[in-house]
Amino acid sequence: MPYKRPKTDIVGDTGPVGLPRLCFRDHVKSYKQRLSFDEGLDAIAGSEVEVGGGGGGDAMDLVRMLISCAEAVACRDRAQASALLMDLRAQAQVLGTSFQRVAFCFVTGLSDRLSEWDEALELAYKLCPFIRFGHFVANESILEVLAGESSAHVVDLGMSLGLPIGHQWRDLIQRIVDRPGPPMRRIRLTGVGPRAERLESIGDGLVDFARGLGLELEFRAIVTNLEGLRPEDVKAEKGEALVVNSVLELHHVVKESRGALNSVLRTIHGLTPRVLVLVEQDVNHNGPFFMGRFMEGLHYYSAVFDALDVALPRYDTRRAKMEQFYFAEEIRNIVSCEGIARVERHERADQWRRRMSRAGFQPSPVKMGAQAKGWLGREGEGAHGFTVVEDKGCLTLGWKSKPIVTASCWKC
Repeated sequence: MPYKRPKTDIVGDTGPVGLPRLCFRDHVKSYKQRLSFDEGLDAIAGSEVEVGGGGGGDAMDLVRMLISCAEAVACRDRAQASALLMDLRAQAQVLGTSFQRVAFCFVTGLSDRLSEWDEALELAYKLCPFIRFGHFVANESILEVLAGESSAHVVDLGMSLGLPIGHQWRDLIQRIVDRPGPPMRRIRLTGVGPRAERLESIGDGLVDFARGLGLELEFRAIVTNLEGLRPEDVKAEKGEALVVNSVLELHHVVKESRGALNSVLRTIHGLTPRVLVLVEQDVNHNGPFFMGRFMEGLHYYSAVFDALDVALPRYDTRRAKMEQFYFAEEIRNIVSCEGIARVERHERADQWRRRMSRAGFQPSPVKMGAQAKGWLGREGEGAHGFTVVEDKGCLTLGWKSKPIVTASCWKC
């Protein structure tokens, strides 16, 4: 059978160029600063008309888009930044007008900054157990639900955090192939996220990997943020065991109004999954008062950096890159951003229990403490000092008893 590229569906609210609708972050600048900023745009666009002989409207659009992209990068909104960069690359030209050329240089710089974030994320995955712990517990829970099933459908919210080769799903595919009993006839994987190119790249690699092991994997991408996800987008089929995976993702949907997360949880509940696996940072960075949020963040990230000291030498450049382009970006978002720009809205496990219960989910206790401790023991010296605790049906990875991430499972 000839290989078909993964199907990509574009869903969600889009603007005139097919990107998510853009909105300026008014909290970034005061009214006076915004007025000065707009006057500066007029001056740049006017200069472009004089020098380039026309296209002032296009120049203004390019400037505004470039500034929006810079704001998205500064506020850690990778989805918005990636979408804007895709359109900016088509307009900023190395052989264009004077402003198109300077815009090209700034687009390159913004793209490099995002690439540094991606590299730091990959380092965090390899060198810290936080994300791998979440993937381990999630896969064990999914395998338990899929035992004896011949057809399965996994929906991944955020698509493996954007990690380029889909580490979690390669492990799951290998485990499915290796398990005893009748082979699974078919598995579908649906990735939900805003970055079309990244989703397709991950999907292509996973399809090839599964084929090499003799497993039929169908990959489908839903290109949208979580708020834009609808039950009909998932295209669930009768007879398949459907599970939903969310690793360090749902906290991005938590807002002051709480309506966005409630809507997403209702959508997931409407899919009636066999299990929803939820892995989140176990700390309250979403309090209404700045000082409380600041102190919570200071204690939490002090523990994280203490753990990094044990895993890597102080002068290791990998540690520095991971801290400055991954964890420091989280800290900056928690401390300096407000409103829609504050996307790192971590909450404690008890808060998630209340949210999930209100959305109609029932807890499905995670009973694999011994397995998780065995997994941690195989992680080597880098895992020394970490603890695994079962509490109220959840499994928590901590650093010297300080909770870092908690995994829980939920059913309808």
